[in-house]
Amino acid sequence: MFAPPEQIPIECLTVLRPEPPAPSRTIDTSLAAQSIQSRPDQPATAMKLLPNAVKENPLQRGLTMTMPQDEPVDVVYTWVDDQQPGYRGLLSQYAKDTRNSDPSRTRDNLQTLRFSMRSLERYAPWVNHVYLLTCRPQVPDWLNIEHPKLTVVHHDEVMSPEILPTFNSLAIITHLHRIPGLARRFLYLEDDMLFLAPVSLRDFTSADGLQLVFEEKNPAPRLEHIADPATAGGWNLALAQSNALLDQCYGRAERFQVNHSPLLIDKGRWEETLNRFPETLNVTRNSRFRSAGNFAPEFLYLQVLLAEQAALLVKQRDARKVAGYVPLENFWPITAWRLWQVHRSQPKWVTLNDNFGQKPSKVTVALMRRQLQAWFPSRGEFERR
Repeated sequence: MFAPPEQIPIECLTVLRPEPPAPSRTIDTSLAAQSIQSRPDQPATAMKLLPNAVKENPLQRGLTMTMPQDEPVDVVYTWVDDQQPGYRGLLSQYAKDTRNSDPSRTRDNLQTLRFSMRSLERYAPWVNHVYLLTCRPQVPDWLNIEHPKLTVVHHDEVMSPEILPTFNSLAIITHLHRIPGLARRFLYLEDDMLFLAPVSLRDFTSADGLQLVFEEKNPAPRLEHIADPATAGGWNLALAQSNALLDQCYGRAERFQVNHSPLLIDKGRWEETLNRFPETLNVTRNSRFRSAGNFAPEFLYLQVLLAEQAALLVKQRDARKVAGYVPLENFWPITAWRLWQVHRSQPKWVTLNDNFGQKPSKVTVALMRRQLQAWFPSRGEFERR
């Protein structure tokens, strides 16, 4: 039998309680041993460690992780909240298929963006500027839009009016490079991604500058293996379409899915990759929802880099040491177990994927709110005072 969350000791539920490290652009990997050895009598579940703040990237052992000073790196978030006035009505106007109104894609009941920005402030203070891409007129009510390092960009500022409104994340991110003022290199984060330890560009690139691609265990699907495209999931269809395009360019090969992680993007190369496939790009941009014929820009971009030897593949065994993933389920013990696994593996970042369906469990939502607050209890610089 599982006890409800309110009866479980806080150290069992709050599996990670990061301490903010001293501001620095260099990560001293010797801090790990000091942190643990200084309190050998405390159980691991109760220790206030710097989880992964001192953990080496397995591909970068022996290197000092420093952020280059000669080039700014920005961050782009995509976000939407279906509880904002008018959004649900607009969605229902266009969503003819019930799958297109799945609230797991548009729900913001955990305010993960707020906590992601707190994690960014704590663990990536070197970021030059933050852009939030959303649909007009949405802005999180807690966000300080006057912050000098923050710019809110609405879809109509980077997308053609004839394809709006759109509810297709695949279409939206094909316009990231059009954000005015965006640095040449930027990190693309979805609002459910949080850093759990200090990060630098060395966590996304190899020692010789190749981009790291974090592999998943599942092969990317193929169009011929999808029995009924009308009932297939939009993401799998997009992966299969991307796979077919890659076969045309580079020959047939088995390709694995990539980890759902922050994505380092070179703006020029991103645009060039998308423009290689003009017909599919046009279909994707004109699809208000994920549909057959769309591609998956993130997957396509990374696979092109791999095919052209501009990236280094990180196999799943090493990838999961860096990139965590927690599907949030309504059966709260499963979610609690997955959080414990994150605590055990201590990744650099984690993605909290909404698998709640139509009716999120109040118990699991309470558990996750408690966990997020425990990870990042202090109000961030991007929040209203």
